[in-house]
Amino acid sequence: MDMQELIESLSPIEKKVTPFLSLQSFDEIIEKSGLDRVSVLRALEFLNSKKVIELKIEKKKIIDLGTNGIYYKKKGLPERQLLLIAEQGPVSLQNAQKQSRLSDNEFKAAIGALKKKALADIKNGRLIFTGDKSDIVKKSLEEQFIDLLPLEFDNISAEQKFSLDKLKDRKDIVIITEEQVVSFTLTKLGKDLVKEDLSKIDLIEELTSEMIQKESWKGKKFRRYDVESQVPKINGGKEHFVNQTIDYGRRVWTEMGFKEMKGSLIQESFWNFDALFTAQDHPVRDLQDTFFINSLGDLGKYGKVVDSVKKSHEQGVDGNKGWGGKWNTKEAEKLVLRTHTTCLSAKTLYELSKLPKEQRRGKFFAIGKCFRNETVDWKHGFEFNQTEGIVIDKDANFQNLLGYLKEFFNKMGFPKVRFRPHYFPYTEPSVEIDAWHPVRNEWIELGGAGIFRPEVTIALLGEWIPVLAWGPGFDRILMDYYEIKDLRELYGNDIKQLRNIKIWKK
Repeated sequence: MDMQELIESLSPIEKKVTPFLSLQSFDEIIEKSGLDRVSVLRALEFLNSKKVIELKIEKKKIIDLGTNGIYYKKKGLPERQLLLIAEQGPVSLQNAQKQSRLSDNEFKAAIGALKKKALADIKNGRLIFTGDKSDIVKKSLEEQFIDLLPLEFDNISAEQKFSLDKLKDRKDIVIITEEQVVSFTLTKLGKDLVKEDLSKIDLIEELTSEMIQKESWKGKKFRRYDVESQVPKINGGKEHFVNQTIDYGRRVWTEMGFKEMKGSLIQESFWNFDALFTAQDHPVRDLQDTFFINSLGDLGKYGKVVDSVKKSHEQGVDGNKGWGGKWNTKEAEKLVLRTHTTCLSAKTLYELSKLPKEQRRGKFFAIGKCFRNETVDWKHGFEFNQTEGIVIDKDANFQNLLGYLKEFFNKMGFPKVRFRPHYFPYTEPSVEIDAWHPVRNEWIELGGAGIFRPEVTIALLGEWIPVLAWGPGFDRILMDYYEIKDLRELYGNDIKQLRNIKIWKK
């Protein structure tokens, strides 16, 4: 491209930036050109692609003062404020906090800092200065570090790094941000370009209907457009990928003839545990596993089903012995964040028990949020999605159960599924569902299923009818499809991830 072609290809923002390229300062170009930061950066990227400049963009970590840091730089760190009070003589802790006007957290942090440095101590509830008079005017390493901010993270000394680590643990004193540093150098072509007088160049940027009608475009030159140059990527709005997959799962179950079950995230322990024949002393009901609400539900509104569940626990049903002992109503009334969606299946059976016997049948599903008191890591979270399903039919059998599950997981992108015998508290027989992963070349576990035990079905439905049931975790399907290695990425709301992640197949 010769100089004339280059000039004719310059966009309006490039023309505004070009006269100031010799300054070679990004901030000065912003000031001189009158353009905003984004526009100047875009102009430089265009000029870089035209070999006018060699652009370099680096990211640097900057340590700066937070909101509290700005205040403390002016007033002094909490320990400095407290030290000035203690230096005047022994003072009660109450009066020391009142005089310093420090919050409880600031006051405790200040006392801790002074004691570590042997500048103060507490005796008989009074704050006593134990340092040297010279310590009053001498600035601590942390104070010296604050005075130097802002600093580049990569350029600080070991001593400054020590001060940073101590201040980072304290609320909003220092913050670390990532800044974009833009620099460039002029090429030979660029040096020639800045010598040109671009103010005399009059080119048509776009052709309007008015120009066509009046033929005012005739005899004028149009700006050259580089159709191969990169342009900013436009990201349209779209549904969150987790919601996309949940909606697709709902559609699959609906197309298979299932009706959706819905219910509150907060349930009585009765529906979450007791109705599913989970013993009242089972470890899963401990605080370490379940989130309890500091309130009780009312089982009185459920009528005879409560007595039926009580009987299944204390005496058993259909020849089974139950758990024995005395069933505690107060334990069953405790409110919890549901640990599974199977509580919705239990409630559905209870509602069906109110119908005539010939109408007690159907196919139901749920996809919803559940909660467990788990330590959060790459494969555990305190909340997760589960897909639940039941089929109530006197002619239903175990083969039907496997068929429903295979059909669902095939439609969700797992063409090869297998089943292994397993144990679950409220189903018998029970199976574990595995799906073949062609990329990993291995079987991955998806969840469990089975046929509800008589202790569940008879207590809730009033009679024994085969009830096929399943409740595999839905997030495992999400992680596999989207190739996510860390469960936390599902809900991290990383804008870059949300823009680039693939759409769930429809």
